[in-house]
Amino acid sequence: MMSGKYTSIDNQQLQGSVPAVPDPPPVTVKFTDSNLKTFPPSETQGKITGGSRPPRDADDSFSKPVSGSDEPQQQGGWLHTFTVAAYKPYFDIDSSDVLERIKDSLFPFRGTFNEKTATNPDLYGPFWICTTLIFVAASIGTFVTYLAHKLKDKEWNYDINLVTWSAGLFYGYVTVAPLCLYVILKYFSAPASLVQLFCLYGYSLFVFIPAMCMSVVPLEIFRWVIAGVAGLMSATFVGLNLRAHIMSAGERWFLIVAAIFLLQLALAVVLKMYLFTVSV
Repeated sequence: MMSGKYTSIDNQQLQGSVPAVPDPPPVTVKFTDSNLKTFPPSETQGKITGGSRPPRDADDSFSKPVSGSDEPQQQGGWLHTFTVAAYKPYFDIDSSDVLERIKDSLFPFRGTFNEKTATNPDLYGPFWICTTLIFVAASIGTFVTYLAHKLKDKEWNYDINLVTWSAGLFYGYVTVAPLCLYVILKYFSAPASLVQLFCLYGYSLFVFIPAMCMSVVPLEIFRWVIAGVAGLMSATFVGLNLRAHIMSAGERWFLIVAAIFLLQLALAVVLKMYLFTVSV
């Protein structure tokens, strides 16, 4: 019997009855080539580190799409014209560019506007120029009629139709006139960019903003002079910038340029007759 005490076995070599098992050979694990993309990708395509540049303004919602970016591919076909993405590149412009193009419109005899905007025509400037013209025409026209009535101690009533009429005139003109010219040039085998025509006609209307502001002077002859000068500047700006391109349309190029010139003058006459001709 065991006495409850553990005995120690010293200097004894015990041989087990089970034979020793040799170590297994090393197992080599081979992995097949993975089809997963590495992360981060070797070619970065983000908006900051990829092919596109950081937005020049705080909001990059109207930045131009860059080839190779990770943006989804745009919808093709004619349905693409009804998407916002189709018009983003034409609003990606700095304020300094808009001011430079406005300066060019005030110097119509240079005739270099189309060359400067050939690669990057915009719709941002034309949209805001037309919008400004609508409110300026309505407010100045209202003030002119108010002043004429007060000078003769007559009762004056506000005409709300000035706003709607101005909106229809300017938005309609800057849309219909380039569209008609686009069709005519395409018929004569001298097609032009429709967006560039919108851009040209939009900036050609800027000269009417200061002209309307100066028309508050209650002198009929002065108003006619202002309307005539503004109309000549606008017509010259459009005619000279389109002349070089329209000359490729054949022998009738002069008639097309003359029609463009006269149409701009007609716009100035309409503005003078409707907005600044006051009968008390």
